[in-house]
Amino acid sequence: MGQNQSAKVKKPSRPLGQMLLSYAASSGSLLAANVAQLMTFAILARSLGSEHFGLLVTILAITAIATHICGLGSTESLVRRVAQNKQVYTVLFGHCLSLIALTGAALVLLGMSVLPLWIELTTQGNFSEFSILLLLITNIVLVRLILLVEQIYIAHGQYQSANLSVVGFAFARMFTAAVACLVFTTEDIFTWAVWQFACHVIVMVFYYRYIWRLGKPVYRIIRHEIRLGLLFASQFVFKTARQNVDLLMLSTLMPAGFVGSYAIVRRIIDSSTMGIEAMNRLAYPRLAVASSKGIQNAYAMTKKLQLAALGIGFFTSLSIFIFAPVLPYLFGSDYDTLVQYSRILCWTNVFFALWAVPIETLGAAGKHGYRSAILNGANIFGGALLALATWAYPPQGTFAAFYVIDLALAIASWICLLKTVRQS
Repeated sequence: MGQNQSAKVKKPSRPLGQMLLSYAASSGSLLAANVAQLMTFAILARSLGSEHFGLLVTILAITAIATHICGLGSTESLVRRVAQNKQVYTVLFGHCLSLIALTGAALVLLGMSVLPLWIELTTQGNFSEFSILLLLITNIVLVRLILLVEQIYIAHGQYQSANLSVVGFAFARMFTAAVACLVFTTEDIFTWAVWQFACHVIVMVFYYRYIWRLGKPVYRIIRHEIRLGLLFASQFVFKTARQNVDLLMLSTLMPAGFVGSYAIVRRIIDSSTMGIEAMNRLAYPRLAVASSKGIQNAYAMTKKLQLAALGIGFFTSLSIFIFAPVLPYLFGSDYDTLVQYSRILCWTNVFFALWAVPIETLGAAGKHGYRSAILNGANIFGGALLALATWAYPPQGTFAAFYVIDLALAIASWICLLKTVRQS
């Protein structure tokens, strides 16, 4: 009898220990990747100078929106369905590749008709259309194909491989930036575009040699998944548009050097959410399985995840606040507002924690209609608020708008989750 009771006590600790190890590996990999990305940003900021770096940031802000459109959210279908049934992987893989190819080609053509005109209006001097083409292909199509690899590994429960793909990609870009800027003294974004394109092609070829072993794709478009994919992608499209509208507005109102400095702070704050994202990244397949027979079955897990997310968000915010004075030494003395702006925005991590967890639960349960209504509504109206605040009171109005948007997201997401749980 005592042995049976002992076994019952010890049994739960094993999956908990596995979850903690998985989270440590996931968050550690994302931390390493984010550090590598910040180092890449630091190298480019120092080498390109404030004007060219500001222009690069503007281009990245535009292509970031297109990246989420590319593929029409098909990666979510792959993770959700393959986590439930591995037999459908090859069809979902082909579905993703087909949509990425079709939408990627359309987005690159659209970008070539718009982006050169934007650059000509907002900057002075010559620019290379071929380099713009390389930047579009790299940051839209190649990035989407490389990010798909991580999602494939997550769908198969191979988190170590997913972590390695994230870290490898980030360090490959950092190494490329170091070689291009520190060894070959690259000083303009047009030369950097060639280096970046070559890096992404090499990484993609290397990754797909391994991913092909899981099964060759069956090229087919699954029509009934397109609607769910569009709903899923639209959330990130509007979110990315909202997150970048301040950069686009500031690029028309302020000098490129100021935009570059502000963009560094934004990148730091965006990267700092990786602790919460690492947790959600592991929890999403588990939430999908738990909610397969009703979202109410995932509610207990959601409450535990929320407490953990708040702890991670507060610790991250406090860390940024304490270590902010180090930033000018890393990025250069030209960016003299880094300490002040990063200390103002760092506490948005706590508000992000409040809405990220319930939003993930709604998505894992297949409630994309509710999820997209919340995120798209907040991002559309929030984007308008952010643009107006940035135009009227840059940058103080921008900072205030960030907190208002995140608070509204937190309130709306929890109200919707509780409602769906009661209904279910």
